[in-house]
Amino acid sequence: MQSKIFLRAIFIAMITMSLALPGSEVVAQENKTNTQKNKAQAKSSNKAKSANNQKNVRTSTTRKNALEKHTEKRPSFAAAMGFRGNEDLLSLKSSVALIVDRQTHEVLFEKNAHATLPIASITKLMTSLVVVESGLLLDENLTIHQDDVNTYPGRTKSRVTLHAKMTREEALLLALMSSENRAAYALGRNYPGGVNSFVDAMNAKAQMLGMTQSKFADPTGLSSENISSPEDLTRLVEASYQHKVIREFSTRSDYSMKIGNREQKFVNTNRLVRAGDMDIGLQKTGYISAAGRCLVMQAMIQGRDVVMVFLDSVGTQSRFADAVRVQKWLEGNPDLTPLRRM
Repeated sequence: MQSKIFLRAIFIAMITMSLALPGSEVVAQENKTNTQKNKAQAKSSNKAKSANNQKNVRTSTTRKNALEKHTEKRPSFAAAMGFRGNEDLLSLKSSVALIVDRQTHEVLFEKNAHATLPIASITKLMTSLVVVESGLLLDENLTIHQDDVNTYPGRTKSRVTLHAKMTREEALLLALMSSENRAAYALGRNYPGGVNSFVDAMNAKAQMLGMTQSKFADPTGLSSENISSPEDLTRLVEASYQHKVIREFSTRSDYSMKIGNREQKFVNTNRLVRAGDMDIGLQKTGYISAAGRCLVMQAMIQGRDVVMVFLDSVGTQSRFADAVRVQKWLEGNPDLTPLRRM
């Protein structure tokens, strides 16, 4: 028994002495240092992970914003209906086209001509037609009202400022030549009964002309509810062509007038009119995102009186380039066989 107690005492003493040795203190210190180092590394690693996570959040947010910005611009109706990119004989950039002999009503060329689409500022031809046939005095003075400015706020810019004064004739000219939306809206607002009665008159005139695929919702064309078909638009061009004032105003190159205290120069939205390279008797351009770039024209080509309709042209200048393509095609093919008769 005593020997067991003695051996246990020796064992405890040896352990105590080993803990007191310098080498053991170094090992212990190294262990402590390593532990602190490991903690520091772990802390640094956590910081790095946190930074990476923050960076990833910022990146995903940026991409989301970019995507939202990209998708803000909606496709045109024609694009949504699958008309864009369809091939045709003339490689036109317009999704929809119709070329008609105005005298014989024969269709010379067509592309997706059955479509009914938004027509943007081509609407202003109907606006002008209603104004001219209303018998209202063209020399009557009109004043741009807050309603003319606030219609579709932020959708369009204009140098026709609030309280600007002009005659009905000048408003008609600016609407046709320069596609001024405030001038067009003022024409409707100053119609007996106001804009609602004016829009009713637009739709009544459309029905009278046999424009069965057409509907009008406002005098400017900024609403995508202003819709028509290529064939209906040839009827609108024909009716508008009967009025000299519409022909002359739609094909004037430019016009200067005083807005407030400043002289302002307005130009035609159709570069073909400004260039003077084509014999154009009547025209109207249009654009909103739902409609794409649009153009209707009457022109004499190789002695042939034709009406051209181009809807949903992709580029800013491609509708005019399409008109030139058609011009060259007609010049090179004077004896075309018509596709059908309207």
